[in-house]
Amino acid sequence: MSILVTRSSMPTLEEYTEEIRPIFESHWMTNMGPVYKKFQSQLKDYLQVPELSLFVNGHMALEMALHALGLRESGGEVITTPFTFVSTTHAIVRNELTPVFCDIKADDYTIDPEKIEELITDRTVAIVPVHVYGNICEIEKIQRIAERYKLKVIYDAAHAFGVTYKGIGVGNFGDASIFSFHATKVFNSVEGGAVAFHDRHYCQKLHELKNFGIQDQETVTAVGGNAKLDEFRAAMGICNLRRMDVCLNARKRIAERYDARLGNIAGIKILSRKRDIAPNYAYYPVYFDEAVFGKSRDDIYKALEKEDIYARKYFYPAVNELECYRGVFGSDTPIAHKVSNRILTLPIYEELAMEDVDRICSIILQGRKN
Repeated sequence: MSILVTRSSMPTLEEYTEEIRPIFESHWMTNMGPVYKKFQSQLKDYLQVPELSLFVNGHMALEMALHALGLRESGGEVITTPFTFVSTTHAIVRNELTPVFCDIKADDYTIDPEKIEELITDRTVAIVPVHVYGNICEIEKIQRIAERYKLKVIYDAAHAFGVTYKGIGVGNFGDASIFSFHATKVFNSVEGGAVAFHDRHYCQKLHELKNFGIQDQETVTAVGGNAKLDEFRAAMGICNLRRMDVCLNARKRIAERYDARLGNIAGIKILSRKRDIAPNYAYYPVYFDEAVFGKSRDDIYKALEKEDIYARKYFYPAVNELECYRGVFGSDTPIAHKVSNRILTLPIYEELAMEDVDRICSIILQGRKN
């Protein structure tokens, strides 16, 4: 059987069937029904956030989070990272804002706060940093910059579900944080997403945007869209939330096995666990230095593929090198370019067998220089 880079965590069919039984009894399938509200309440507790609005997916959560903060009307610039999934930049551009790409740090691949200030102009309205592979951005430095220049901060926390920093849920930082519950994520509701925030007035604006601007049956106060999470996906989320400890413990064991096999190999760099951060083991990225290791990232990718093992070049290319953005928004991000050409995320998921982890490592290490 093929080994993919990830595999969706799922409850048993019986557990899910029991969770959706009330939906069949009530015929209430969407429009923020009782299952949605139950899921929302449980997520707020799990993520340790004061306010949470659920969305059909993480992309719409980010797109509408930017809109709800009033940034769309400014037509201004948003400083962000090119080392992310293209959705991050799409959400900025679809809000008629201009992305300004800031380079990343070489140690954890998050946006480099030391390079943010030089990119700020009188048109800058916000910063959209991205927590990468569950690594947390330098939150305190970014917040100080934002306060100094009166900028909004919206974190793309799609990779950081359940991660805490100094015991605080990562969704508490900035003006808002968005999460993705896509099937490939460490936690999923098949598809889904959320915006975590503090300001309760912001909740009403998000509600308007995701529900056609509707206030009641006779009142429409804003130009909104349709980005609501339905009851069936909320039910899947409830089931998977119960299993998070099991899922994270399994991923932790797999990550530790990779660490043991690959952590001291010349030409390979794995991510170190940072102090004060409780990780979620969402991804296992490996950086290959061909000059030292003797094989390139692409060599490893092809060797695994021959054995029906599918790692992922993630993120590749960097967003500012994609066809739709290359040459459109000027930027010089050499570290992001270098990392995107050398990084490979290895398979990691709850049901991945240890013997398969060992087999993956053996294929990687076969024929190396040292």
